[in-house]
Amino acid sequence: MHRSPAVCPPGNRPWRWRRGACGGRRVSDASRRGAQLWVVLAWQPPGGDLGSRGPGGVPTAAAVKAAAVERLRLALDTAFGPAGPGVALAGRAVRATAGAALVDAVSGPEDLLVVGTGARGLARRPLRPSVARHCLAHAPCPVLTVPPSPLQAELDAAHRRNAWRLPLDARELAE
Repeated sequence: MHRSPAVCPPGNRPWRWRRGACGGRRVSDASRRGAQLWVVLAWQPPGGDLGSRGPGGVPTAAAVKAAAVERLRLALDTAFGPAGPGVALAGRAVRATAGAALVDAVSGPEDLLVVGTGARGLARRPLRPSVARHCLAHAPCPVLTVPPSPLQAELDAAHRRNAWRLPLDARELAE
């Protein structure tokens, strides 16, 4: 049986992930083949493993895991609604880095790994390695990378303009 792990890496917002990213036809193809959709959310305690040690460390890790599970549940409900994706769905919250969690979730060359590439600025590149590049280099199966929506940059610019309380030029709307 096919399994298709998917994730929203930590920097991407899972509630923006949509079924349409791969197309509705792909979902119906997967349904006909009896495929499963595995959605994986990787989580780590604040401060990494050192942050979960010491007094209160175990409850902190348990609270972070519960928050990750709830975030995954909310993302799946928002993305698919009550009807579901039309294929068998399994959600997993895994304590690991995003790349390692995804590569570990696939079992062989018959799987398909779908990851978002996300937008990373020059300042973030040395600090946060690319999850998509890690998956492309280490996954034993085909990897489908989904670029961010071209509308995302315009939405981010509008949010910045609103945060700085800059006036909106109506001529920009006509273009």
